[in-house]
Amino acid sequence: MEESGPLDPAAAGETEAVKAADHPATTRTLIQDFRSLGVADGMTLLVHSSMSALGWIAGGPQAVIAALLAAVGEGGTLVMPTHTTGLSEPSRWRNPPVPESWWPIIRDETPAFDVRLTPTRMMGVISEGFRTYPGVRRSGHPQESFAACGPNADFVVDGHSLNRGLGDQSPLGRLYDVDGHILLLGVGHANNTTLHLAEYRGEYPEKEWVTQGAPMIVDGERRWVTFEDLEGNSDDFEAIGDAFAAAGLERRGSVASGEGRLMRVKDLVDFAADWMTTHRNSK
Repeated sequence: MEESGPLDPAAAGETEAVKAADHPATTRTLIQDFRSLGVADGMTLLVHSSMSALGWIAGGPQAVIAALLAAVGEGGTLVMPTHTTGLSEPSRWRNPPVPESWWPIIRDETPAFDVRLTPTRMMGVISEGFRTYPGVRRSGHPQESFAACGPNADFVVDGHSLNRGLGDQSPLGRLYDVDGHILLLGVGHANNTTLHLAEYRGEYPEKEWVTQGAPMIVDGERRWVTFEDLEGNSDDFEAIGDAFAAAGLERRGSVASGEGRLMRVKDLVDFAADWMTTHRNSK
């Protein structure tokens, strides 16, 4: 009898998802779950997600994206992070670090950021799938881009500042301006990028401003471009999220075999900026 090889990790994960589910989730049931959670027609909705946390879904990421687009409706705008953190200053890499002798090679030869071609990094399969959907636009930041589809897409993604890429002149700032919402889909606040906007607005002593870099096309040529940014610190994001939930400012509900959390961008950013000003100053 022929020996079987090691089980594909993806297949193993799908096997566990099937075992854990009472029934398959579908686009139809996901729309119902999103509606029950409070997602409504016309929302501008930023989604952070983990496909594996949702269990088994017929159609996989495509079904999730279709359900989200249906839940916000034709008048709504769906937004997802499409970050490319590998396009960054290699001397600052920690997970993993690379030898110093590699740094100039990386700066000189890494392909330039391309809104159409550059894949996301560590954003999950739902965001990566959304990036290539028809009608989706992507902001031009080489590290911290966002993709959006819907009537507010241009407003959200255009004019993304190179400096302070998660600050007021970023899609996060635009989501604040349009009173957008955040949906954490199978993830916690440690994955909630919006809290970085609160870091720019909070007042605390240990803010660290750093010089970042990335390969970009400038005047038709590939160049390594440097810019200023805040060194974010997500160590207390879960604590902030717990305090925010305790204040009754987020809604939670089941989505497929996982959990969804829905909240207003303004509520979270204002709460978190105040929390950081108080707690990061008390250390």
